[in-house]
Amino acid sequence: MKTVVVTGSARGFGLALLKEFRKYNYNVVVTDVNEEELKKAKKALEEIDSVGEILSVVCDITDEKEINTLISSTVRKFDSIDIWINNAGVNQAMNPVWNLDENQIDRLIDIDLKGTIICSKLIMKTMIKQGFGTIYNIEGFGSGNQKHVGLSVYGTCKRGVTYFTESLLYECRELKTNVNVGKITPGIMITNFINTSLGDGEKFNLDDNTKKIYNILGDYPETIAKYTVKKIMNNNKSNPKITWLNTRRVFFKFFKSIFVKNDFFSKK
Repeated sequence: MKTVVVTGSARGFGLALLKEFRKYNYNVVVTDVNEEELKKAKKALEEIDSVGEILSVVCDITDEKEINTLISSTVRKFDSIDIWINNAGVNQAMNPVWNLDENQIDRLIDIDLKGTIICSKLIMKTMIKQGFGTIYNIEGFGSGNQKHVGLSVYGTCKRGVTYFTESLLYECRELKTNVNVGKITPGIMITNFINTSLGDGEKFNLDDNTKKIYNILGDYPETIAKYTVKKIMNNNKSNPKITWLNTRRVFFKFFKSIFVKNDFFSKK
């Protein structure tokens, strides 16, 4: 039975991924820095019928000791880790960089970029030792060189995640580690993430143009998770890239928007 760890998985896309994996009888490890949210997530996972087991671990991905505890706890319970998904991340308030204080910038970089690097560094050691495993990193706005007023630091982090993922794969190949590395590009997900800064920070308003694009191109995380998990389970290639919002789907969504108008924000 395979085991998957998803960081930042107490809610949103991370929890949706684990729910899907659980349906396919994977052992799932739910982990987050928020202990109360973690309890709720574990309960939600327990409601899904599965022969796989659940492990819940509080973990701050900016702390190497806590990441090592997460890894050792998982290996102790399940013997190995087949899939590790670096999903934990926070958003930036829609402010230009000169209106961000140093603490806000540090938090964005520590979680969205450094956290992915440190988690990858530590799980690599376990996967090299066991002789197999796949790491997936989550791309986002900025990974494809997109720019938007108020997203400069977040976009920089995601651009860095893309480069780091490709470099990590290169090192794995050159050093013949038998560890695979891939990217997940989920597109626009309708969760609290899109209008909440720094995790559980302040809510901020989105401008009308941004809302319009999100209403056309957005999807709930459950929809994207179903597609993503099937792609992960069926993957047998090196350097997998799982893209939900591809060119064909973008074209279809814009065409569909002529006839069907979504309003995700009135539902929230």
